[in-house]
Order: sequence, then C-alpha cells, then structure tokens
Amino acid sequence: MSDNRLRLAVILGSVRDGRFGPTVAHWFVGEAEHRDDVLVDLIDLADAPIGPEAPSMSPSAQALRALGVLTPRLEAADAFVVVTPEYNHSYPAALKNVIDWHNAQFRAKPVAFVSYGGLAGGLRAVEHLRLVFAELHAVTTRDTVSFHSAWTQFDGEGKPKDPQGPVTAAKTLLDQVTWWARALKQARASSPYQA
Repeated sequence: MSDNRLRLAVILGSVRDGRFGPTVAHWFVGEAEHRDDVLVDLIDLADAPIGPEAPSMSPSAQALRALGVLTPRLEAADAFVVVTPEYNHSYPAALKNVIDWHNAQFRAKPVAFVSYGGLAGGLRAVEHLRLVFAELHAVTTRDTVSFHSAWTQFDGEGKPKDPQGPVTAAKTLLDQVTWWARALKQARASSPYQA
C-alpha cells in the first residue's frame, strides 16, 4: 500500500512569534498519520523563511535558499492541507507570499483547510484563501476543520479537550481531499492540465 500512498503536504501558515499554529498542525498531522493512504509532509513556513520579498525574476540569495528547500516539497505533493489562523479577518502575509511564489505547484491539485482563531475560528481566512486558490486552478474542499477560541480547545498535551467533533471533522476533510487527490492525479497523468 505504501507505494500508492498520496503525498499530503500540511502547510503551517503562521510564522508569528508565540503562535498557536504548531499545536493545531501537530494534532492534525497525528490524525492524518492514522491513515494508510497518505504520506504526510509537515511544512512549517517558519522553517522556510522566504521573508517579505515578493516573487521576482532575480530573487535574493536568502529567497533562493528557502525556495530550494520548499519548492520541491510543494511540487511533490498530491494534495495540500493549509493550517491557518485568522489575522485581521484574513490569513497571514507569509502564507500569501509562499502561495504567490508557487502558482504552478498548486495547479490542478486539491487544497483543504484547518483554521483556528477567536470567535470566527479562522473561517474568514479560509474564505479568502478559497478565492486565491481558485485563481491558481486548485480545487478546494467544501469541509474544513475549525477551532473557535482555539487556545481554550486544547489541553496541555496539545490534544482537543473534546475530541469527538474535531476528529470527525478531520476524517471528513481527509476523505474529501484524498478523493480529489486520487481523481486529479489520474486526470493529470492521462491529460496534462492546461492553465
């Protein structure tokens, strides 16, 4: 089965000091790793510092080093799950910058979302990201995992205090994103996507 596993890149979109994202991302990665149909690659954008530099025909040495590590991992992915907070009714600038550097890597691939935040649970960030990924010819899944007042939802070991809802939502999300990943992988193999 391992030879047929889909490559799922889980992108942790926050790079802010004191961020809560690693707690959410590590929990989700644990859920995904229970499955035998995916191989998970956790991509923490804090570990791939492109910086604020916008996409350019002549990137700096720092950007080239970061892209040299990040781009092949995104290219290899069959599907993506973006873990994002909500900052000022939207998603982090570092996440947008990475997306802008990598249009082709997302093309004709599925993207799902795990969000966290205050009362809105990061869902406004997800709605903005759906528009961005549509422009890149990616397919976003309908269902998400969302944590409202996230910092109150997890215990000291990084596990949801009430796991039933999040675990069920994660299974639904993973079922959807893997279905799309298989379908789109077959479609790309039989007929290259024209953007």
